[in-house]
Amino acid sequence: MTEQMTIPARNGVAQRVAKGQIVQVVNTYGSQVIDTWAFNADDLNEFMSMEHSRPSMGKIIPEVGDSLVTNCRRPILTITEDSTPGVHDTLVAACDRYRYEMLGAEGYHDNCTDNLSEALKELGLEPPEVPSPLNLFMNVPVSNGKSISFEAPVSRAGDHVSLRAEMDLVLVFSSCPQDMVPVNGEFMTVTDAHYTVA
Repeated sequence: MTEQMTIPARNGVAQRVAKGQIVQVVNTYGSQVIDTWAFNADDLNEFMSMEHSRPSMGKIIPEVGDSLVTNCRRPILTITEDSTPGVHDTLVAACDRYRYEMLGAEGYHDNCTDNLSEALKELGLEPPEVPSPLNLFMNVPVSNGKSISFEAPVSRAGDHVSLRAEMDLVLVFSSCPQDMVPVNGEFMTVTDAHYTVA
């Protein structure tokens, strides 16, 4: 059996993945957003880029068969399976301390930007910058072609997305700590999620 690993609530994890391996991300409780980054294992300066992926795919939400590309416009992850209704986000930057200050948080608030750095540090690595992530399960509707809103995920408990590595890479997940707007469900509760590598 393939070992199931935890993405702890409010925290990040980093994982080395070989070209051709399949990573399955499971929304265990159904409403948790997972910020996702991928870096070329041989050169962290090449990384999955949402601003390069959107024109490459010709859409703002990737679907099964679509490849996310790097800032060098090379495929890095391909979606091979998606049991959700297909709602994910490529528009919104990772949350950070400034985002929570703007929302009224007092003192330090866990955030995906710091989770990225801490997760990579566990592998002895440091991100060259904080790329915009692929926000799995995140529901950010675009209205009238110009307005966005932050809504609860439409995924269900146990829904999953499978991603194929198109190069040797370092993958980072963050169980988004956002508890001030309803991106993690109407009750704004942050939970664990899980993943496997096969």
